[in-house]
Amino acid sequence: MSHCILQIALDTPLDSVFDYRWPCAPGAEPQPGQLALVDFGRREAVGLIVAVKRETDVPAGKLKDAIAVRSQLSPLPERWLALASFAADYYQRPLGEVALPGLPKNLRVATTVPLDRAIKKLARLDVASDPAPAGMPVLNPAQQQAADAIGGAQGFAPQLLYGVTGSGKTEVYLQACAQVLAREPDAQILVMVPEINLTPQLEGNIRARFPGLLVATLHSGLSEGERMFSWLAAHEGRARIVLGTRLAILASLPNLKLIVIDEEHDPSYKQQEGLRYSARDLAVWRARQLGIPIVLGSATPSLESWHHAQTGRYRKLELRERAVKDAVLPRVRVVDTERDRPKDGLSSQLLAALRQRMERGEQSLLFLNRRGYAPVLTCEACGWISNCRRCSATMVLHKPEHRLRCHHCSLELRIPRACPDCGNVDLQPLGRGTQRVEEGLQAMFPQARILRIDADSTRRKGAAQAAFDTVHRGEVDILVGTQMVAKGHDFKKLTLVGVLNPDTALFSQDYRASERLFAQLMQVAGRAGRAGRVDGGSESEVLLQTRYASHPLYAAVASHDYDRFAGGLLAERKQAFLPPFMYQALLRAEARELAEAIAFLDMARTLVETDAAITINDPIPMTMTRVHNVDRAQLLVESSSRPALQAFLKVWLAALRAVKTRVRWSLEVDPLDI
Repeated sequence: MSHCILQIALDTPLDSVFDYRWPCAPGAEPQPGQLALVDFGRREAVGLIVAVKRETDVPAGKLKDAIAVRSQLSPLPERWLALASFAADYYQRPLGEVALPGLPKNLRVATTVPLDRAIKKLARLDVASDPAPAGMPVLNPAQQQAADAIGGAQGFAPQLLYGVTGSGKTEVYLQACAQVLAREPDAQILVMVPEINLTPQLEGNIRARFPGLLVATLHSGLSEGERMFSWLAAHEGRARIVLGTRLAILASLPNLKLIVIDEEHDPSYKQQEGLRYSARDLAVWRARQLGIPIVLGSATPSLESWHHAQTGRYRKLELRERAVKDAVLPRVRVVDTERDRPKDGLSSQLLAALRQRMERGEQSLLFLNRRGYAPVLTCEACGWISNCRRCSATMVLHKPEHRLRCHHCSLELRIPRACPDCGNVDLQPLGRGTQRVEEGLQAMFPQARILRIDADSTRRKGAAQAAFDTVHRGEVDILVGTQMVAKGHDFKKLTLVGVLNPDTALFSQDYRASERLFAQLMQVAGRAGRAGRVDGGSESEVLLQTRYASHPLYAAVASHDYDRFAGGLLAERKQAFLPPFMYQALLRAEARELAEAIAFLDMARTLVETDAAITINDPIPMTMTRVHNVDRAQLLVESSSRPALQAFLKVWLAALRAVKTRVRWSLEVDPLDI
């Protein structure tokens, strides 16, 4: 029997594919896109076949045989391989580091038992393929126009759905999906959300609307078996609608006809570890590749998407009013805490508003994007503060657990009985987190049903959804939460939002901080009054506590004026040569000593010659310089030309990979955090 050569991509930092020998019977050759089990070093690994050829330049004595080819799984489509190749090329990573982590873990293990189980389970599944929707509500004219524009679009058609909070964007998505499914018999639709806790509510809406279709969910909160089954259902075309977080953009969808990106502005769409890709940007590329429409929806679009809409690259669809009759945007009041001094973090105006809602049986939300009891524990006698010994950060006081915890390296310590420096036993918490606000509310409103939702209270699987269900059932009077509660949730009885301590973002060195703060405030404000006034209830209201009441950002929030705010920010960015008018890449270095990291970056600056199109800035320590006993620094590379930047990065990375160094380094294209 003759042999062929399989070129296989493996999940390794080495930027190459590897040749393996395989017996090829005529007409039964392996196909690109299939998975193969091979020996790699001292372990067995699953790789992706990217090419099949007859010859190799690997010496016969060094050429290994592949162990097995996963023939029970149909090959990944050619266009999926092209997507993985583009992502690897653009984000400057080896193909294997992109393609393999994009697959379920159970596909990447030596045994085929998990795959075989998923195949049998899918084969047993008896699901009709009836795309007829159920319970289609009547849309208002603006919604109908948007749904028709999305559902009726042909070819690559990027559209920005700009709709105020509560304007019915979800219903527009659903009815646009219905149009596509009715027109395309085998169509698949990808719907993406930024965070796991947003999937249950939207999944329920999709399943209720399309009871005759298989709906699959993909996110990191699933068990490996669940993720394997959902991925396989999508890959085989059985799942007609796939709902997921950022990892879903790398799902195999052979009949993809529409992509929906909800809350497209959210930074969670950017992967912050390993392959640092933007799922939103890859989704736009994938839509262009397939020649299909894509809709990006948000009440506070990213400046990049807004700029594309302003310049005509995206079509802008607008929903300027709330969808529910009599529901209007909440009135925003800016509370000057220099005049109305807070008690236990709450101003007299906010306390009065809370009491009013309690009396009327309505719900309130207090938003504070800082978990724990207090950001720091301090000794007023000598000035000691609870610094983390491994990071350039303070350890956060978690009073219920009697712990000091670093939110960066996860170091935990018992709360000291006395100051480690001077022995003073009167240690005091400084500042407020959600736990301390909850404690204060319990003292001020002993009869109130208070619930805290943050990363600490929802650690167990299913805890977040159980908490949100409690709120939806009306069993909560006051909800205290972080950004987990700020977007996507439709609380029918919630009429008051109180925002505590948003001022820290005003002074961040990150140029995106004001954009993020504005989006966060608009999103959390949008939780109020979504169902309109019920039985003569209160007017929905947002109280924003700040020491800087005259700041223009808060004025823009109070007037719900995203257009003017975005226009002003874009003008500033253009003048300062910042994205979206400039393209960036960030080289990070980690070492035991900061000087070593800086020295490596200094060397990297001069490694290859540059032209006028490329600007390499000086290396600087990262904002959070030390994490887990490792010092970190960064080097920013900029260009007004994306092709010029990409060309430079390819040459630069090749030179960097040839350097022998103890410094750990990584490159991020289009960084969000600088």
